[in-house]
Amino acid sequence: MQGKTQLKGALLLLLTALIWGIAFTAQSKGMESVEAFTFNGIRMTMGAIILLPCILVRDKLTSRSLSAEQKKVKKQSDKKALGYGALLGIIFCIASNIQQHAFLYTGSGKIAFITALYIFFVPVLGIFLRKRTPLLTWLCVVIGFAGLYFLCVDPSDIGDINKGDLLALGCAAVFAVHILAIEKFAAKADGLRLSAMQFLVGGVLSGVMMFIFEKPSISGILGASVPLLYAGVMSCGVAYTLQIIGQKYTEATVASLLLCMESVFGVIAAAIILGERLKGREIIGCVIMFTAIILSQFSERLSKANKKTA
Repeated sequence: MQGKTQLKGALLLLLTALIWGIAFTAQSKGMESVEAFTFNGIRMTMGAIILLPCILVRDKLTSRSLSAEQKKVKKQSDKKALGYGALLGIIFCIASNIQQHAFLYTGSGKIAFITALYIFFVPVLGIFLRKRTPLLTWLCVVIGFAGLYFLCVDPSDIGDINKGDLLALGCAAVFAVHILAIEKFAAKADGLRLSAMQFLVGGVLSGVMMFIFEKPSISGILGASVPLLYAGVMSCGVAYTLQIIGQKYTEATVASLLLCMESVFGVIAAAIILGERLKGREIIGCVIMFTAIILSQFSERLSKANKKTA
């Protein structure tokens, strides 16, 4: 049974990475018509709006079968979800807006590579939280890093470190905190509520920043309507909710490896949708990344087996 839940978590996180991979194109295209806070404020609010009816319908269908005691427990859990979701929303707002501003200064390939460095930040930050990461998992992280390099970075076009690169690095660190926070909160509260609250808080905060620092226009928003719809409905409403649910069954470092497959899926999606040809380096990077993911699943199984026998 444990193996099935572990596989379920891995598949949900891989589906999340697939949706995110396609969303990189949407984020980049959206910045051609609107500014960063505007883009994120609208897409996060859309994510919350998409989830709220789902929560209401589900609660109505399930409430009839709950006993008085179960309803009391559910009420307590729902209160926790609001608090945890608000904290996740603040972290998510910071990470997403740092990343969105990076698109102003550097290319999407470098942003994808640098953002995915959360695969290093997660286990490193885990050390300070007294989380033990198996040696095989560390090896998977190193292999995954190598794969990301082949996939996203062209040695002839690395250039000097610019403001966008530094923003993407900061984004990676904050997203690592976000992944660790989800690992802590996902087991204690309802995933849909956590996700909806996250987007509501993130959307409100981004909206406030939008009116302070930017000048949103109806024409600009309409020009970015397709990227906003994808980023709001699929990337926020669907993918980030799948992340919260998937992380209930997956250790944070392994989850970060699965999630950084967004870079692989982004390249593959561009080849399929836009007709772009995969370069030799990109194919090698994809193979290396898939190898790291497969090894990480063995690592998690071995880790859980050792805990049982200890």
